[in-house]
Amino acid sequence: MYWSEFISVYLKYFFILTPFFILAVFLAITEHETQEVRRKLAIRVTGGVVAISLILFWFGQTIFSVLGITVDAFRIGAGALLFISAVSLVQGKIQLPSAKSSIMDLAIVPLAIPMTIGPGSVGYLILMSNAMPSFADGLVISAALAASSISVGVLLWASSSIERVIGANGISMLSKITGLILASLSCQMMFTGIAAFLT
Repeated sequence: MYWSEFISVYLKYFFILTPFFILAVFLAITEHETQEVRRKLAIRVTGGVVAISLILFWFGQTIFSVLGITVDAFRIGAGALLFISAVSLVQGKIQLPSAKSSIMDLAIVPLAIPMTIGPGSVGYLILMSNAMPSFADGLVISAALAASSISVGVLLWASSSIERVIGANGISMLSKITGLILASLSCQMMFTGIAAFLT
């Protein structure tokens, strides 16, 4: 039971983090950097994504109670935002920061958040927090979230090798496929919220 839950959360969150989109952004930002610098930056981004994901997951219910937001309303809103992210992926629109003092300063903002953990990711984490049936399930979900985040980090760490193997066109294609999967997930989130609201 726990293994199936782990795999399910792992796969969903991995795609919600838009790994190939962030890989394309990462390669564009570090275009003139060495492989060593890219790997150091990838480690920092991974640490930030893991920390932010777990904080949002464990304190999601508190956010709900303080703001007075219902689960179904948030599910619809998060699904809509995730759908917008999916559309931008399919269209290939990547917005890069205009200036930086150091490449390492980009690890948390904008690479970890909001490019990797965007509105859709935040919505998914808070919804998972609200639906957590037990503390044991919470630990399994936390492990899956961390594993997904680390998997994205591994892609960034190996970005130079991936770039050589599949090229810019390959990364663009994978980004668009991720966008299509995200669009399906976002629609399911909205349909579930609307159905619960109407019943």
